[in-house]
Amino acid sequence: MICVALPGLAISADHGQLTGQGLEGFYRGGRRLLSRCQIRVAGREPLAVQGRMVSADRARFVAGVRAAPDAGPDPDVVVERIRHADGTERITLHSSAQRPLRLPLEVALGTDLADLGAVAAGTPGPELPATVHDSGMRWTSPAGHTVVTASPPPTDALASAGLLRWEFDLPPGGACTVELRVRADASGSARAVGHRAVRPFAEARASGDDPRVGRLLQTSLDDLQALVVRDPEHPSDVLAAAGAPWRCVPAPAEALAAARMSLPLGTRLAAGTLRALARTQLIEPGGEFGRLPGPLRHMGASLPPSCTGIEATLLFPVLLAEARRWGLAEQEVAELLPTAERCLQWLRAAAHGGPYLPDPGPGGPLRCETQAHAHRAAVLGADLLDAYGRPGGAELRQWSDELRRRFQEDFWVDDRGGGRPAAARTADGRTVPYLGSGSAHLLDTGLLGAGLSARGLLDKVQTEQLARLLGGPALDSGWGLRTLAVKEAAYNAFGHRAGVVRVQETAVAVAGLAAAGYEKEAASLLSGVLAAAETFGYRLPEMYAGEQRVDGGAPLPHPAACRPAATAAAAGVHLLTTLAGIRPDVPAGTVTLSPMRSAPLGEIGLTGLRVAGQAFSVRVSRLGLAMVEEAADVLQLGV
Repeated sequence: MICVALPGLAISADHGQLTGQGLEGFYRGGRRLLSRCQIRVAGREPLAVQGRMVSADRARFVAGVRAAPDAGPDPDVVVERIRHADGTERITLHSSAQRPLRLPLEVALGTDLADLGAVAAGTPGPELPATVHDSGMRWTSPAGHTVVTASPPPTDALASAGLLRWEFDLPPGGACTVELRVRADASGSARAVGHRAVRPFAEARASGDDPRVGRLLQTSLDDLQALVVRDPEHPSDVLAAAGAPWRCVPAPAEALAAARMSLPLGTRLAAGTLRALARTQLIEPGGEFGRLPGPLRHMGASLPPSCTGIEATLLFPVLLAEARRWGLAEQEVAELLPTAERCLQWLRAAAHGGPYLPDPGPGGPLRCETQAHAHRAAVLGADLLDAYGRPGGAELRQWSDELRRRFQEDFWVDDRGGGRPAAARTADGRTVPYLGSGSAHLLDTGLLGAGLSARGLLDKVQTEQLARLLGGPALDSGWGLRTLAVKEAAYNAFGHRAGVVRVQETAVAVAGLAAAGYEKEAASLLSGVLAAAETFGYRLPEMYAGEQRVDGGAPLPHPAACRPAATAAAAGVHLLTTLAGIRPDVPAGTVTLSPMRSAPLGEIGLTGLRVAGQAFSVRVSRLGLAMVEEAADVLQLGV
């Protein structure tokens, strides 16, 4: 159970006792401030009854104690613990005894002040010696120090055991509370200053025939909020960290993808993400001019690692163009336009005059999904340049047209089943023909004006065949879209890029299939992710095992997955808004609705979204008819 309010984390087992085992503990900025927090009441360890998440940043644990000698089999003291990611824990004892009770409460504390990476590797180091400090305990190491303070102050404190002790006299039906605060130094607040005040998106709600839609949207919003961080040098700009517990800092490509899928909630997260990443752009003359930096990403056994900086560079102009359609202020767009222009300049230079965008370096492969990203960036980028009277749009369109023509020939692999897009082409022209979820990006063509989707790389027949493949049993696990088809030799249900279900790519596939008119396949994938979300308590991990769904089964968690993850949380928003097919064009003063006519989840209402900076609400009936219920006065319904 992971409570998140970055930079704070609290990781617990469902019994609530922090034992120092595994990842358990309070963390801040990637360091474990407290690894052990075990309580005893009346000399006994409470019997765990329930542990559950209350929200993205809080968990509640309930246990029972038989304190009175004549209590019988029923607990007469209930122990409630509310644990918060900001480093606060509130312990409350509730007495249901028929006579007054004197209850000793003991809290044993300890820490190793280990880095999260060391904890994950199983080498956290020994517990540190404690000293009594003020109304609690203090630990010090070369890595820093931790202070735990208690309110009310304890009756006794034993440094050698890290033990705090209280004596409480409870009347029948009475209660008492102890609050612990964990912080990295002896000064300042335990709560991340202003974190809750940072709300970069709308308080949207979902309701309808399927009760799961409301839970999914609310949890997705909570998880996104928990992962929001400020740019350290420009605190007014916020963006999403990749996920907890492993990647509590922003990853450029994933931050852009999460902001893009969250556009129905408003444009503030997009604007903050774009500004923060614009400051990282490489602007020194040379071959890297205009590229955004980013780490390498493992791509399985068939292909070398890919550079996420390329993906981020191609996503930047796309997010800016689409954020403008959703209502990002023209002044903000104009300020970010030079960065987008440099991204597009890098694209044209990196193509080296050819129709394709290769991986950097000699002999780099031509990846299918990279060509899809590049084509979308060129088409939407050209549209954006034209809108602001900037040069280069015609050249980008000409290049994208040639890419489309050549791709349909060079990347299509014919076979008895009707063919498939190749995953990649090598430098010597050989195809890498395996079938994977990366092909779903071919359907993510981007939003142009008047509610129109941009043209994609595939022709109509190829698009129909791809839709059949994405909806077939080799890729559709019943829980979502596998990253690699089950019949491929390298398939591994737990493989990062070789068989797991990645929620972001499943959402991309659902939206792309729905936009292209293949609602049966889209509905199947949507149904699978929604069923998986239910088993995960609606907090979707970034990935889970791609085993086939069976009656009575549940998706298997992946031990290395972030949960919550920014892209998975944003994908929850993207999946639900796809049902309504909202396609705004705020510069033109219109919004077009293209709902899923099959209404796979029955009637659904989405309220509190944001278009043109104002509230937007829409309802889709069981017949698949959409109706705007609330919108800005400046908007008209497009055809």
